[in-house]
Formats: sequence, C-alpha cells, structure tokens
Amino acid sequence: MLTAAICATTPVAVEEGEVVLDAIHRIQATQAGDLAVRWNCKAGKCGSCSMEINGKPRLACMSRLSTFDPAETITVTPLRTFPVIRDLVTDVSFNYEMASRVPAFAPRPREKDGTHRISQIDIDRVQEFHKCIECFLCQTVCHVIRDHDGNKEQFAGPRMFVKYAELEMHPLDTNDRRDLLREKAGLGCATSPSAAPRSARNTSKSRTTRSSR
Repeated sequence: MLTAAICATTPVAVEEGEVVLDAIHRIQATQAGDLAVRWNCKAGKCGSCSMEINGKPRLACMSRLSTFDPAETITVTPLRTFPVIRDLVTDVSFNYEMASRVPAFAPRPREKDGTHRISQIDIDRVQEFHKCIECFLCQTVCHVIRDHDGNKEQFAGPRMFVKYAELEMHPLDTNDRRDLLREKAGLGCATSPSAAPRSARNTSKSRTTRSSR
C-alpha cells in the first residue's frame, strides 16, 4: 500500500515498471483528486518531484516500485527541510531569492581581435555546475537544517552556491563576490557584493585563464 501524505487509505494498484510518481498520480485519479504534488519531466531531469519516500529524500520519478517489497507500505511525505505549502508541495523559493543576490557575470575585455579565448579544461569545469537539476535533495539531507528549525531560514541553499561557484570559476569573469559569502556567514561586509573587479585576487583566477588558438 502506498500512503501519500494524509490520504490513500486503501491499497493502490500498480503495474510493472511503474515508479512512485505513477502511484501518486493514480491516487489523485481514484482516491484524492485534490492531492497536491509537484512534478514536470518524469525523467529525473527537472528535480520537481522531490519528496521523502519511507523517510529518505528521493525523486519520485526515479524510485521504482519494484525495489520495494510488494507487501510493504510506502509512505511519501514532503521534504522536511522546507515549509509545506500543501500536501507534498514545499516552498523552495528561498533558494532562488538568495541566488538572485549573486552578482551577475562580468566578462573581462575582449582581446585585440575582438574575441574571447577559453581553454577546453575551463569550459568543462564550469559545465559541471550546469548539471544541478535543483531537486534540493542535497539540502534536505543536511542535518544542520533538517533537524534544526532555527537554521532553515538562514541557509542559502545549493542554488545560490552553484551559481556562485559557476561564476567564480569562469575564466572570463571579473566580479568579486566574496562579500556575499561573508555576509551570509555573519562576518559582515565592507563593500557591496557587486562593487568592483577582482583585481586583488586575479592571481587565483589567472591559473585557469589560458589562451587556446
């Protein structure tokens, strides 16, 4: 039997090859038409269907029902780290609010021929951060915020740090965003996060800035 949030009081029929999200949709169709659940791609790419399945943060679209015992009761609940909007839907907007505070990409001047040159290794390194699907499961498993309500509102979340790291590791970027992290860490900041180019720390980034012709 699959128990979704506060509903589904009778066993839910499932078919071979289905995932937990399929069972939830069947609950919506047969037992609880007003059950709220967030989902989109059903392919493990969008991160929308994050929830807790038997107490473990997982993607409902990637959790095969065949991995559970047929007689087992599968309990699905909303992500514990975030405020619940309704049923299985949680409010993750704080992640995007914090990410919007990260100063934007500010490229260095073009070279004399009017182009920018970046080596392939730098492209590959920045590309790693584009693989985040914003499921926020990494945030949900962190006991520092999962088990301590007082920390929830102060945690910036992975969306901010992914965006921060992606821009900081870009070999063409010139913005200095260190004050944003100091502010978040409670250390205060002497200047505006978007204040000035990173002339003082060009040495750290110059190691990744190589011309490739």
